[in-house]
Amino acid sequence: MEKMAEALESKGYRVVNLGYDSRHHSIETLADDVRHRILTKTNDVEAIHFVTHSLGGILVRQIQATKPLPNLGRVIMLSPPNQGSEVVDRIGDWWFFEKVNGPAGQQLGTAAGSFVNQLPPIDFDCGVITGDRSINWINSCMIPGKDDGKVSIKSAQTDALKAFKVVHVTHPLIMKKKSVIRDVLAFLETGAFNGSERN
Repeated sequence: MEKMAEALESKGYRVVNLGYDSRHHSIETLADDVRHRILTKTNDVEAIHFVTHSLGGILVRQIQATKPLPNLGRVIMLSPPNQGSEVVDRIGDWWFFEKVNGPAGQQLGTAAGSFVNQLPPIDFDCGVITGDRSINWINSCMIPGKDDGKVSIKSAQTDALKAFKVVHVTHPLIMKKKSVIRDVLAFLETGAFNGSERN
């Protein structure tokens, strides 16, 4: 997320670029840890905005569902598995998947009773940008419809979004695309992407 962080800083935002160890912890544990670290670094700000990638969007949803930040601003999620991942459905119990994706990854199934599908609806200003280009044909073979190699367009969507946009980019590179960075800046300022409509 370094390129995204640099663009935000150039526009005057104070950026806290946080990582998290999803290979060893559950979504609940990760969300608690991220929330704690955010609060220690932002105790003097009026609003906290988020730009997340993939699982990061689910962590924000978990934070707001359990210990909401009272000064949450706008949230932009890049390729979030808001309705889970079909890849997890197919191979989530394989040993190498667990080794690579950890406990948090195994919580991202698409079943009605899965962790992500038990989260309450979004009740904050949120926009989602996702991709329709894949370079991971193995994953894409498991995902119905268009996808970015990890998350289907359908799965990235959820109710109550203020804006939704599909761009021609892959999952690991979406945060580096110039048009995506411009859309992130636009949403932070106006609550809408450049020329986008909710679809």
